[in-house]
Amino acid sequence: MAKMSFGPKGTRMRSRPVKVDTKSARPLEDVVRDIKAAQQLQAGADYRERSLAIHGLICAHCGREFDHTNRHLLTVHHKDGNHDNNPPDGSNWENLCVYCHEDEHSRGLLGDYFGGQASKPDVAVAYQERSESGLGTLGEKLRKVLADKKKDS
Repeated sequence: MAKMSFGPKGTRMRSRPVKVDTKSARPLEDVVRDIKAAQQLQAGADYRERSLAIHGLICAHCGREFDHTNRHLLTVHHKDGNHDNNPPDGSNWENLCVYCHEDEHSRGLLGDYFGGQASKPDVAVAYQERSESGLGTLGEKLRKVLADKKKDS
């Protein structure tokens, strides 16, 4: 394998061979396996496998059963919302399919919004700019239509 050097304007200046030590080189499969194992240990991803072993391959909300072909659709939900709270007995986990997991997290957002606890910058339903016609925001338009309906009935 040759090493090339480039000048300041991107022109090739010289190339020289680089010696590769094949005796100490490990097979690519071993390197990839070691990297994946290190990533799982660092991220604490082993709690997913423990949860699947404890609770089984079934969604705790909808009851859908999974097998080895579609187990990637089964996720681990932390009941208290703390992803660092991983007790070995699995008391903080429940296995949810991706659909129920999304539903679980979106319910909290919708509940906060409809309960009036949502922060204004994070959740905006209507544009705040005024239109050229002077009718105002979408919310004002809807209020006007509803008020007109009440008058008519």
